[in-house]
Amino acid sequence: MKTELVLENFKTNKNAIGLIHRVYLTYLKNKRKYTASTKTKSEVRGGGRKPWRQKGTGNARAGSIRSPLWVGGGVSFGPKPRIVTKKINKKERRLAILSSLYLKKQELIFVNQSLFDDFQTTKTKNVVQFIKNLGLKENDKILFILPASNNLFWLASRNLKNIELTTANCLNIEQILKTKYIILSNSSLDIINSTYGNK
Repeated sequence: MKTELVLENFKTNKNAIGLIHRVYLTYLKNKRKYTASTKTKSEVRGGGRKPWRQKGTGNARAGSIRSPLWVGGGVSFGPKPRIVTKKINKKERRLAILSSLYLKKQELIFVNQSLFDDFQTTKTKNVVQFIKNLGLKENDKILFILPASNNLFWLASRNLKNIELTTANCLNIEQILKTKYIILSNSSLDIINSTYGNK
């Protein structure tokens, strides 16, 4: 069958599960935003004047009321916004995406491309009816893989929280793993084969 053009290659890949796990963890790490921020002694407002003279008061030496030792002072070694990225090889990422598709082969639903192309009205109820015609439940997690961007279909489905759209050349391993059903056409499969398959 045409649907097994590339997916058959992963039956003998024993390390596919470990590769998918590693690529998925890398995706989650790169997706995370490190935005926590604290102010240092120099960034806290105030504290420009020496609180008391250096000697003769009996108090410990102090140069600023914004010292990290003081209440209301700066923070020593606190978190700052930073960018953390972890590299994954391009071939490994492609292999992980194809392997995850193979694991989901029982949930792949192939439809005619004309069903997407003939979608002319931006009505959410049309998408719901489209899903029901395939025998799926309205609250199922469904991923549509389109061969190209379709603005009308996106506008009609964006109000459905359980529906996600993507194009065949921009697959996301998180979307593939977390979805229950994947709906695509043979045109989308051809693009997946040419983009992520063995050249």
